[in-house]
Amino acid sequence: MTIDALPATQSTVDAMVLQHQVEQFLYHEAALLDGHRYDEWVELFTDDAHYFMPLRRTMTRRQLHLEFTKPGEMAYFDENKTWLETRAKKFATGTSWAEDPPSRTRHLVTNVRIVEDDGDELAVHSNFLLYRTRLKNDVDQWVGRREDRLRRVDTGLAIVKRFIYLDQTVLQSGNLSTFF
Repeated sequence: MTIDALPATQSTVDAMVLQHQVEQFLYHEAALLDGHRYDEWVELFTDDAHYFMPLRRTMTRRQLHLEFTKPGEMAYFDENKTWLETRAKKFATGTSWAEDPPSRTRHLVTNVRIVEDDGDELAVHSNFLLYRTRLKNDVDQWVGRREDRLRRVDTGLAIVKRFIYLDQTVLQSGNLSTFF
């Protein structure tokens, strides 16, 4: 069921509280990433999580449905929680050449919209800007949108699915040694 179709029994206050909870969850997540607390960040994901960032291709208007690759096709990231844990542990070891010295990042999350609530899970769309600086003058910026599926769990919310859609078709950064 979409938010527009929520039953009349859900009050505006309930909707505002839910919006606040989702936004605070996403802001907390961004703070963990910016603070290099990757092990805690990975714990925000469910065991069956899917983390996916497709390639974007420039297409004609009539071929826009082919603009992004699909799961199973080539992608920047197509990972589960185990792969996220592996990357997070590698960053923490200091042996990841692309992250030693570590990057300085700022994750900005905006335009958070709850587009579906089925009672157990929420579909949440948001926009992001990820700014990264490294060494003396390496600067990268990625802009796009995320489509998340958040599951209600005993501790609050957890990410079961994250699809990341970059606005860029060509990435000029030297690497993607970051999390979105």
